[in-house]
Amino acid sequence: MRSGQVAELMVERITSSIRLREEEFVAPVLRRAGVDPFELLVAVVLTQNTSDKNAFRAYYNLKKALGRITPQALLSLGEEELAELIRPAGMHRIRARKLIELSKALSGVDLSRIVDMDAEEAKRFLTSLPGVGEKTADVLLVNMGKPAFPVDTHIARIARRWGIGNKYGEISKWFMEHVPREKYLEVHLKLIQFGRDYCRARSPRCAECPVRDLCPWPGKVSGPRRPTPS
Repeated sequence: MRSGQVAELMVERITSSIRLREEEFVAPVLRRAGVDPFELLVAVVLTQNTSDKNAFRAYYNLKKALGRITPQALLSLGEEELAELIRPAGMHRIRARKLIELSKALSGVDLSRIVDMDAEEAKRFLTSLPGVGEKTADVLLVNMGKPAFPVDTHIARIARRWGIGNKYGEISKWFMEHVPREKYLEVHLKLIQFGRDYCRARSPRCAECPVRDLCPWPGKVSGPRRPTPS
């Protein structure tokens, strides 16, 4: 069996065996709550280089202070006050400057127009904004129902261990070609959860891993398979 086919089987098994804890992820929680695209984008920016748990805390600080999060509302705070509110997300001063630049760029702009754009056009527009890279754009797009597959540090690590890619673009493309479009968000979230729970950077839990028998990673931890926790 070729490596690509093995990886496909691993994705299928992970998708079927892992129960998604969606409440742990900022973007789908807020999208389900009906926040507008700008507020969702701000929340995704807060997840950059930190945990969703920290990003939730920073987001809810902003929400409590502002009610509706808009470019004008963020600019009204000033950099110091904004930085203090988002301190739980870490790098709060740098992040505050990014959000102010983003708010200025989108002041008077209806971000909901990306709904009517195709995915490539929407991604070009988003990545032209201050503080919005490829992953941030893809997270926003996939949570808005657009065809995109974001690659975070967990998914990048899994992809390297499985031998399906090293760079963001090639990893994202592989998953988009091997996962049904309607499952992009589900598989993206479940792979992150799999990376957090099993395929960790340090002390990977290979003995409990649901795809250990298929995994081609030469560095996987040896030892008898133990039952997967319920």
